[in-house]
Amino acid sequence: MADIDAAHGLTAHMYGKKLWVCLSKAVKPREEVMAHLKEHLAHQVNLEKTGVMFAAGPMDPKGDNEHPRLGLIIIRADSEEAARKIFDADPMHASGVRTYSLFEWTANEGNIAISINLSDKSYTLA
Repeated sequence: MADIDAAHGLTAHMYGKKLWVCLSKAVKPREEVMAHLKEHLAHQVNLEKTGVMFAAGPMDPKGDNEHPRLGLIIIRADSEEAARKIFDADPMHASGVRTYSLFEWTANEGNIAISINLSDKSYTLA
């Protein structure tokens, strides 16, 4: 019981930020997916520039040809409904070439010292 109380004491001071994680998976041939890449990237950069995007990018299963390449997108949203609306608007999902699974994630540990916009290499000191 003391260990549980100690753990609760530690977590009480953690960040506890609720974020939404999208794991996106291709369901159509690569050629069809790539036809939507430009619009998808424009959508992603817009989310980044408006402060919705926390992070995003492809996840490549190295040495594993059986599993498809996944996309990971983490956003800030007030609710599951708001998160789904954002992910549904992604041209990859709206066109049906990719589907996604949605997860609520609580960010507790980590270190963020500056805000970096990866698409244009701009930054803001926090």
